[in-house]
Amino acid sequence: MTASAIPPQSPEQFGAEQVSIYGHRVCYRRAGAGPVLLLLHGIGDSSRTWIPAMELLQRSYTVLAPDLPGHGNSSNPIGDYSLGSHASSMRDLLHLLGIERVTVVGHSFGGGVAMQFAYQFPSLCERLVLVDAGGLGREVNWILRLATIPAAEYVMPALFPAVMRRWGDQVARFLLDRGISNARAAELWRSYRSLTDPGNRAAFVRTARAVIDPGGQSVSAVNRLYLVAQMPTLIVWGDRDKIIPLVHARHAHEAIPNSRLAVMEGAGHAPQLEDPAWFAEILADFLNTTAPFWFDPEELRDLLRRNTAS
Repeated sequence: MTASAIPPQSPEQFGAEQVSIYGHRVCYRRAGAGPVLLLLHGIGDSSRTWIPAMELLQRSYTVLAPDLPGHGNSSNPIGDYSLGSHASSMRDLLHLLGIERVTVVGHSFGGGVAMQFAYQFPSLCERLVLVDAGGLGREVNWILRLATIPAAEYVMPALFPAVMRRWGDQVARFLLDRGISNARAAELWRSYRSLTDPGNRAAFVRTARAVIDPGGQSVSAVNRLYLVAQMPTLIVWGDRDKIIPLVHARHAHEAIPNSRLAVMEGAGHAPQLEDPAWFAEILADFLNTTAPFWFDPEELRDLLRRNTAS
């Protein structure tokens, strides 16, 4: 495994770096100093979705935002895109960077990875933060369900042609030059743009099928939420989320003792991008008023035994 810098696509505060894990490129953005926040993005997205929040959080924390395998500038290997595989990749990224413990913050699909990371590697995890997270119920937007139907990968090239990438970039540049911008629209465009690349499309379909089927989300953490009962947990949700309903947040809050629920009014599926200042304030308050979790193997055994007995 080696680490090196790669030039960013455009001048920005958080230039991308890369490491090689299992022979594949994993890119990440890092800044700040202090306790480490591992920021995990959603399906079809990248580390860029965290940049506005990183600009605020880096004042007090080390912010580390990777591109998950198959996303952003990371490689698109043929292989396992399950939550467990992504969690293992994040563990190895931390080992490579010499980071011992983190607060793991996961948005959407990244929330599912964050929960899996907390289950698989509790000794590395100080806190868990779920932002409009997947894996907490069956319901999910129909557009994502369509990506899992048979032969979806053969239809997608017509829906996401490469010519749209060039045309859309020109439109986005035109609007930005005139001071016109919208965080929600920009995020949608970045997700659409990534799917105009054949490798990204294939990785997107593999990732979607790992957690979703035509009927909805196929992977659920609901029956294992008791395992994070002692880990400080924050649940953040936009009340206008059209991808994953707010009721998932309320059910998770009820299932995790001593968890906190923060509902961001007026925000959609990506509150950390739509109102980064409010999101950073909520997260900082949580971090400042909770103590890091320390893993106790005997306590985990007791939890498992009690649950098996019941």
